[in-house]
Amino acid sequence: MKDEWAKNLSPDTVIVIAEGAGQELILPSDKSNKNRPDAASDDLFHDVGLWLSLKIKDHFARSKKMAINLKYIDPTYMIRAIPSNASDNVFCTLLAQSAVHGAMAGYTGFTVGPVNGRNCYIPFHLINEGQKRVMITDRMWARLLSSTHQPSFVNPLHITEEAKA
Repeated sequence: MKDEWAKNLSPDTVIVIAEGAGQELILPSDKSNKNRPDAASDDLFHDVGLWLSLKIKDHFARSKKMAINLKYIDPTYMIRAIPSNASDNVFCTLLAQSAVHGAMAGYTGFTVGPVNGRNCYIPFHLINEGQKRVMITDRMWARLLSSTHQPSFVNPLHITEEAKA
């Protein structure tokens, strides 16, 4: 595999890989190649995320031009910690369709998310810009608490004061 992809990495890079993607890149003799069953089928997929993280570490170890701090996270069980409901399925479908639409339109370096009730393309550089606040008086927060069955630990007096502000 050529290391051309490494030239495009910025100092702060997040790489997200879909489960089961990149199977053709992994050689059967690769030691990092661990099979794991896919949740949706009985097929065994190689862990391409682990394989890619090892390739990136190898690349930077060989080049010795830059020290890296690479974190590999497999969020499979974190994501599947709570059963999805119909609202989750609809919301994720809309986000996925918007992301594909943006990619097919030629946009790169963006994510899709709700902004003022509409799905919008959000450039990556804006995601980390400034401090974000969660509005605990918003419907989205109430829906989150309701769908995840989490209790609200917020004092009702604080909600009233925040709503006034």
